[in-house]
Amino acid sequence: MVQLLLDAGALLGESPFWHAHEARLYWVDIEGRKIHRTDPATGTDEVMGLAEQVGCIAPRAKGGLVAALENGCALIDDWGAAPRPFGPAVLADKPHQRFNDGRVDAAGRLWVGSLTSDKPKRDAALYRLDPDGSLTTVFGGLMTSNGAAFSPDGRTLYHADTPTHCVHAYDVDPATGTPGGKRLFHRFAEGEGRPDGAAVDAEGCYWSALWDGWRVVRLSPAGELLQTVDLPVQRPTMIAFGGADLKTAFVTSAGKKLTGEERAAQPHAGGVFTFAVDVPGLAQEIFAG
Repeated sequence: MVQLLLDAGALLGESPFWHAHEARLYWVDIEGRKIHRTDPATGTDEVMGLAEQVGCIAPRAKGGLVAALENGCALIDDWGAAPRPFGPAVLADKPHQRFNDGRVDAAGRLWVGSLTSDKPKRDAALYRLDPDGSLTTVFGGLMTSNGAAFSPDGRTLYHADTPTHCVHAYDVDPATGTPGGKRLFHRFAEGEGRPDGAAVDAEGCYWSALWDGWRVVRLSPAGELLQTVDLPVQRPTMIAFGGADLKTAFVTSAGKKLTGEERAAQPHAGGVFTFAVDVPGLAQEIFAG
């Protein structure tokens, strides 16, 4: 049963992750320029404002967070601390782009993609931020990089370019972070939602939030549809797993650019939703930088 955890009214909620030590759900409102830290047990929601949009966040081995901002990545040493640039501001000369979805792998590297507002131009890319601050372009030719997640053994990277309706799977060398062969994992039907943020569970199944699709879905490692969870919002954005047993799903959503009629049909758009799952998710990986 889907429940409303927090009626946050986010413009573009994204990038949820479960902080096991704190028992808190972290997530961002990209266009609201905010990082949230929510306690599901009490409903308390702390908010940290930023000077620019924040595409995604992840916990850091040295404490605090790594964040992908509009033009480059940054480190946030403590809650409320100002971000410190980390690595090159690779998008500084691309005003039509910003950083978007990201995922940390088992080696502590952040895989983070950009999106372009100049669609259908395909000049966005997926990058890999290593713990030493070096930034490598993994591949380009994208419009909206999204849905990055890894199989439990770290040998498969799942990735979506949202406007294409497709999720692809890439072979990856876990030691070097070098991608290899590419295959179509799943193509979603036109007009029924587009793949946004995602997560993988302990059985290697891929959960995808479908923008304009009113639902999240669970796909088998072979790309077959196994489960659909309907949501009371049109634009779910990303799913994460948390709780002590990692069997609670958390889903962020977007409330921007809705008509009055659409808003009336989904008064909690921009909220964070939760439901129980039978198979636990994977523990959140930690950025090693």
